[in-house]
Amino acid sequence: MFFQISILIFGFALLIFGADFLIKGASGMAKKFNISEILIGLTIVALGTSLPELVVTTISATTGNTDIILGNVIGSNLCNLLLILGFLAILKPIDFEETSVRQSLPLLNITTLLVLIMGIGIFSSSKLVLTKLDAIILLLIACIYFAYPIIKHIKERKTSKYSKNTSTSKNINIIQCFIYILMGCFALKYGGDFVVNSASNIAYIFNIPERVISLTIVALGTSLPELVTSTVAVLKGDDDIAEGNILGSCIINLCLILGVGAFISNLTLNVNYIENIILLLASCILIWLYSISNKKHTLSRSNGVVLLVIYIIYCIRLFI
Repeated sequence: MFFQISILIFGFALLIFGADFLIKGASGMAKKFNISEILIGLTIVALGTSLPELVVTTISATTGNTDIILGNVIGSNLCNLLLILGFLAILKPIDFEETSVRQSLPLLNITTLLVLIMGIGIFSSSKLVLTKLDAIILLLIACIYFAYPIIKHIKERKTSKYSKNTSTSKNINIIQCFIYILMGCFALKYGGDFVVNSASNIAYIFNIPERVISLTIVALGTSLPELVTSTVAVLKGDDDIAEGNILGSCIINLCLILGVGAFISNLTLNVNYIENIILLLASCILIWLYSISNKKHTLSRSNGVVLLVIYIIYCIRLFI
């Protein structure tokens, strides 16, 4: 038990250092190339902090542990939106970017609804199963998700919507930024692994069911990079990176991570998972409604409390 707790603490330390390096590298790269921080958060940072989910999914798919895959993705998104976003809003009210309100949040709602439809099997003969065809659709959406903002940014640069700040950018070492990003992703990946493995081993000692472990401990463990990275970003004043990281990670989880898992092995759902996806969809809609309820698109502290309370009730219900 002492050894597992030591590994858990070491994993947390790696996550903290990894988050700091990733934020330094991503922020520096954004300034160097005059790229908006929301774009960096939605792509590079979101993909980097989703590495633990991707690793867990790939290993679980090849070993046939589909419960871990589904619980990891669904649980991680619930954790990202309710626990992490709720915590960050309490820490400091979050002003959503116009891009997030018009594009990222609606896309998150649509992809969550799509996964629900695929799981129920409304338009296919496969009931409660995510097939390779479903996986291909999700992976195509992931490709579009990454390609669209990059193409849009390039077009905006060509039409001179962005003016390069040479006085700031020329003092930034791009190689150093790239090394920071690689070091951050490396530390986040192994930190997540250490936390998940040690937490799972501790849970097994107390005979906690695998479904509950995947929806809570594994999901929380693989979401720790998002939690730590977003918290560090908010404390450093990089709210756009934090916001983009959370929303981007959720979209990546549903499209890329779940897509990879379903492509390797068909994923069989049950009623419990369908209920959790419905809760996830309701959470996405709630956050989107919060974001359009005021002109500044602010997620207030009271909104954060509501999200946090929903997550606490959700966890209590799982263990009862």
